[in-house]
This record gives sequence, C-alpha cells and structure tokens, in this order.
Amino acid sequence: MRLLVVYIALIIVGDVIAYFAGLAIERALPGASLPAFLAMYFGVLWFAWVLAVRLTAPRPQPQAQ
Repeated sequence: MRLLVVYIALIIVGDVIAYFAGLAIERALPGASLPAFLAMYFGVLWFAWVLAVRLTAPRPQPQAQ
C-alpha cells in the first residue's frame, strides 16, 4: 500500500512540473508543446515507478550473532 501512495504522490508532483513546462514550451514553440508534454508525461510515469520502488524497498535487517 505504501508503494502505491508514494507512486501516486510522485506522479502528481511530476505531472504538475510537466504541465508548467509544457506551458512554457507552448509560448516559445507552439507546435512542440504537445510532443514535449507527452514525452515528459510518460517519462514521469516510468521515473516515478522506479523511484517509488527504490524508496519503499525493505531495508535489510542486521542479523544478531
């Protein structure tokens, strides 16, 4: 459950960043804003999953001897 919560939080943050980056690109190059946004959107999905898995991975417990 923690993995899913972290993943969704990372996606929300990443998508907000991608949205505003897409708006900035649209002002300079209107034709490039959609492909740039879509690339960032799908990149966020992949990167958020990789980061969420790393952040929620179980830590190895030291074994008592």
